[in-house]
Amino acid sequence: MSIQNNYVAIMAGGIGSRFWPESRTHLPKQFLDLLGTGRSLIQWTYNRFKHICPKENIYFITNEQYIGTLKSQIPEVDDANIIAEPSRKNTAPCAAYFAHKIMALNPNANIIMSPADHLIMDEHAFERTAHDALDFVAHHKCLLTLGIKPTRPDTGYGYIQYDTEEELDKAHRVRTFTEKPTLELAQTFLKSGDFLWNSGIFVWNVQTIMEALAQHMPEMHEVFSQATNQYNTPAEYEAMVKLYPHCTNISIDYGIMEKARNVYVIPSYFGWCDLGTWESAYDNAQKDYLGNAVLGSNVMVIDASECMIKMPEDKLLVVQGLEKFIVIDTPDVLMICERSREQQIKEYVAEVKRNKGDKYL
Repeated sequence: MSIQNNYVAIMAGGIGSRFWPESRTHLPKQFLDLLGTGRSLIQWTYNRFKHICPKENIYFITNEQYIGTLKSQIPEVDDANIIAEPSRKNTAPCAAYFAHKIMALNPNANIIMSPADHLIMDEHAFERTAHDALDFVAHHKCLLTLGIKPTRPDTGYGYIQYDTEEELDKAHRVRTFTEKPTLELAQTFLKSGDFLWNSGIFVWNVQTIMEALAQHMPEMHEVFSQATNQYNTPAEYEAMVKLYPHCTNISIDYGIMEKARNVYVIPSYFGWCDLGTWESAYDNAQKDYLGNAVLGSNVMVIDASECMIKMPEDKLLVVQGLEKFIVIDTPDVLMICERSREQQIKEYVAEVKRNKGDKYL
């Protein structure tokens, strides 16, 4: 397998509203340093993939309004490697668009579709798994996903049930997908031993995904086929402006992966976390001896424990007596919220929109 046939699409068009008020419409979470590492999530993701394929084969799929931010954070990226979606239509149109574009460029391409905002602690293990995955799809007409061995009955993740007996080059056939189960069901999954978390990282050969699109999403496949002569030319974006309104807003999970019969998963161990909420940031941040995760050097904590605190460097914060709270301060919004209620932040954002308009979003 030639490394020149390996391509990566980093999906970076989301808003990340559960990280409000840090994540905003004009600067969403993929462009933020949420753990105080000195790098944004998208910078970490880009650096991770530079070891897996040639950097000229790494593409970013994002919303038009984020192109300037993307170029400022990753100045070495070529304009041709930034794909601007005219509107947000979920991951299936994103995957279909990229498949058609790369098909016109290299019909032997093997593709990794990856979110821009995941945390991966063991990057060497990830690199090995990614190479195994690319090699697998180069030799088998299968759609592949990377599954994570669950460590707790998390209700915020999707789950993949797989055949633990049947193995094909480190991959196992997928039996079922389940989206965000109840706690009771998640506990059952954890005990059964044949369920994995769905990482949302997909790998396939371009020919295989094109066939899957034609079979399972023929209308969307036909939409993107109309631009065959425009891909990788100056006319591409205008063609997408015309075609995107005709695409269904649907995820690749629902559109293809749950329907196809040639879906496999590689059980993976590389310290993965979908940084989707402040709770996940708390879990992965460094903590003091009282369990407080403090991002900001000008914070004084007095008799407080197990809090997630993020403050600007130029502001002094004194926290006393809080237990298991989220405290996030930005120039125009201060949010103080119980950690146990953090799943409701999206509701708080909707309430802010109803009462205050878009000013604080």
